[in-house]
Amino acid sequence: MITQEQIYNALRNVEDPDLKKDLVTLNMIEDLRIDGNKVSFSVVLTTPACPMKAMLENACRNAILHFVSKEAELAINMTSRVTSRPERALAGIKNIIVVASGKGGVGKSTVAVNLALGLSKKGASVGLIDADIYGPSIPMMFGVEGSRPKSTQNAEGKIRIEPIEKYGIKLLSIGFFTDPNQPVPWRGPMVSTAVKQLFNDADWGELDYLVVDLPPGTGDIHITVAQGFPITGAVIVTTPQNVALADARKGVGMFLMDSINIPLLGVVENMSYFSPAELPDNKYYIFGKNGGQALAKQFDTPFLGEIPLVKSISDAGDVGKPVILEEDNVMGSAFMEIAERVAQQVAILNAVK
Repeated sequence: MITQEQIYNALRNVEDPDLKKDLVTLNMIEDLRIDGNKVSFSVVLTTPACPMKAMLENACRNAILHFVSKEAELAINMTSRVTSRPERALAGIKNIIVVASGKGGVGKSTVAVNLALGLSKKGASVGLIDADIYGPSIPMMFGVEGSRPKSTQNAEGKIRIEPIEKYGIKLLSIGFFTDPNQPVPWRGPMVSTAVKQLFNDADWGELDYLVVDLPPGTGDIHITVAQGFPITGAVIVTTPQNVALADARKGVGMFLMDSINIPLLGVVENMSYFSPAELPDNKYYIFGKNGGQALAKQFDTPFLGEIPLVKSISDAGDVGKPVILEEDNVMGSAFMEIAERVAQQVAILNAVK
C-alpha cells in the first residue's frame, strides 16, 4: 500500500533548480491524496510563467515511479501562487517590475508591452503603467487611443480611477488624460504628482505583476518611482550599439545607488540582428554583437534574451496588436521566453530572505 510518507520522501529528491531546495521543503506539494495505486497532488509553482514547469512535473513523476511504485497511477496538477516580499509589495500588488533604458529608441516600450502580455498569457494577473509622461505610447500600442478611464468614489469619499482593460491587461497612461496631438509642458513637481496618481489613485485590484514602462534616461520620474514605491526589480533594455550600452550602464548605475537600491532582473538586447524575409537563416549584426550579454556580465545580472530587428514587431505595435498575441510567431515566442525568465528572476529574488 502506498503511503503519504513514501510519496513525500520520493518528492524530496526533486529540487527546484532556481531555489536550490526540494519541493517538500519549499512547501510546494499540496492536496496529496492516495487511493490504492492512484496518487494525486498539486505542485504549487512560484509563478504561472515558470519555464521549468514541464521539467518539474516529469521529475515528480519519475521520482514516485522509481522510489515508490512502478504501478502508481499519477495525477499531477501543476498550479501556481505568485510570491512576493512584504517589504516590496504595494496593497493588492505582489510585484512591481520597472522596464528602463538609458536612451530612447531602443524598443523599451515594446519590451514592456510584450512582457506584460507574456506574463498574462501564462495566467498571471497583470497591470501596466505608462510612466513616460512626455511621450506616452501604450495607448497606441494597445489600440486604445482616445479611451478615457472612468472614476468612482469609494466609501471614504476618495476618487478611484478604473484602468482601461485590453487583452486581459489593466492599463493606465497619461495619454488617456491628455490630447495626443498636444505636448505635455509640465515641470518636475507636476510630473511627479501625475506619476504618483497613476499608482495610488487607481483601482488596480489584485495583481501578480505591475509592469512600469519608464521614460528614457534617469530623471525625475525614475527617482519618484524608485524611491516612492516598493519596486521588486528592474529590466534593462538596450541595443548592441556602444552609445546605447553607454547610456544603459548609467541607467543600471542609478538603480544600484545606495539611495535607490533596486535589484536587477536582467538585460534584454533589442535589435540584436537582422534576418531578411527571403533569407531567414541569415543573421546580420548591423549594430554590433553581444553588447547586451557583455552588459549583463559586467553587472552580474542575467541576460534575458535578444530580440531581432524585424519590421513586423513595430508594425504590430502601430496597429494596436502586439506581436506576442500572434499565434505561431517566432518573435512572439522570443518575447514569451523573456517573460518566463523575468518571472523566474522575480521568484528567485522573493525567495531570498
